[in-house]
Amino acid sequence: MIEIRYVQLEDSEFWKSLDKHLTDDGFRKKVRDKQGYVLLEDGKPVGLLRFNLFWDDIPFCTLLFVAEAYQGRGYGMALMEHWGADMKSQGHDLLLTSTRGDEESQHFYRKLGYKDCGGLVLDVPGYEQPMELFLVKTV
Repeated sequence: MIEIRYVQLEDSEFWKSLDKHLTDDGFRKKVRDKQGYVLLEDGKPVGLLRFNLFWDDIPFCTLLFVAEAYQGRGYGMALMEHWGADMKSQGHDLLLTSTRGDEESQHFYRKLGYKDCGGLVLDVPGYEQPMELFLVKTV
């Protein structure tokens, strides 16, 4: 049985095991602002989703991650659908996400109804990476 709930301070150790980009202060802000979810399987945390508000208005999924041993069970889809429903209930009707152009997750997002809406190329020395592909969906 799965449960999806807002991230809590007690999730810190689990969160940090999957999310290597968020600082301690950033994590506390996600908890305070309810901008993250934890997916639990039989009470054990196995996945997470974090987001922010692009232009202070549009929900933007900045990380979706399911522990490797639990991938392929539909948990990523469950997190995205839960997030979309929660954002809709809060009055939002547009969602954004992004992924690097060389990652397979772009196909996952398209299967969920997201459409390509642009890209960002970073070629600044020290920050180079493949193009970041942005995707959008109405809810």
